[in-house]
Amino acid sequence: APLVESGGGSVQAGGSLRLSCRASGYPGSWNWCLGWFRQAQGRERAEVASIDNAGRPTYANSVKGRFTISKDFPKNILYLQMNNLKIDDTATYYCAARRCGEVTFNVFGQGTQVTVSP
Repeated sequence: APLVESGGGSVQAGGSLRLSCRASGYPGSWNWCLGWFRQAQGRERAEVASIDNAGRPTYANSVKGRFTISKDFPKNILYLQMNNLKIDDTATYYCAARRCGEVTFNVFGQGTQVTVSP
């Protein structure tokens, strides 16, 4: 699989988790921009954070100041550090890829579940 996520789990509100995504399926990885999406039950999948091939991040307003996206470029591993988790962060989190010259993410991993409890 080109994108393989790991690091999900269950945590209490206020806790932290770090997600990882191995993007080994992308030769010439510098041409690919990666991101994280999430889908909560009954809701549409939405972008959480993304990073371009210069390492510049963007975040959804709901996670700004709490989540940090980063990438190990030589190893082609994408991370999402999630701090001060809230119950509303409960969702399946997906690693995603797009060619950096395009707008739409069109490749997704299998997802990893994050559950935040009171």
